Amino acid sequence: MIRVCLALALSLLLPGLAAAGAWPREKGTGFASATSYLSWAQDYTTWVSYAPTARYDTLYLEYGLTDRWTVGLDLGRSVSGGTKVVAFVRYPLGERLGMQIAPELGIGQIEGKTVIRPGLSLGKGVARGWAAADFAAELFPETGNADAKLDLTLGMNLGARRAMVQFQTGQQTGDEAFLRIVPSVTTPLGKRFDLELGVSYGVLGDTSMGLKLGLWTEF
Repeated sequence: MIRVCLALALSLLLPGLAAAGAWPREKGTGFASATSYLSWAQDYTTWVSYAPTARYDTLYLEYGLTDRWTVGLDLGRSVSGGTKVVAFVRYPLGERLGMQIAPELGIGQIEGKTVIRPGLSLGKGVARGWAAADFAAELFPETGNADAKLDLTLGMNLGARRAMVQFQTGQQTGDEAFLRIVPSVTTPLGKRFDLELGVSYGVLGDTSMGLKLGLWTEF
């Protein structure tokens, strides 16, 4: 599943669409996002109330330490569903094979266990849209387990707004791979913030559906 999605990402990126992670963040500038996910079972006949059956929140921060080095913090939920706290550093290599490439290395904890998270971001942009592929492996030295995830994002700039669709896939050690689709739109909320509204729907290995609510800001 991961290999198939990575191949799809490469095929989409090569012709030419923009991304975020693959490009360096300007020195002294930053980006932050806070996101909440609410989910319900796709089979509504199993519902006992309209209340969400699950909720999780994420907080993502990145900062341009220099014109090349970007550092950041990723808080929220891992591929396995466990609580994560991961600090990372990213260094873009510039354009290779017609796309931007940036390796990343993160270190932190997931459910109290040490995790090492190497990653790779690919991106290519045109005037009206972008594509991004972000791959990461979560390696656990204490157990020898390894989880993997790949997010493929396709988007379009609509003036001050953006429309996106993200294909989220991953696999935890010993579990079935999953694939979910998350379309969303952003709209300005004042001068410094953007509001993101979206939905999610599990396609493989995920029987949930839900809502995505996010707030972005640059500083």
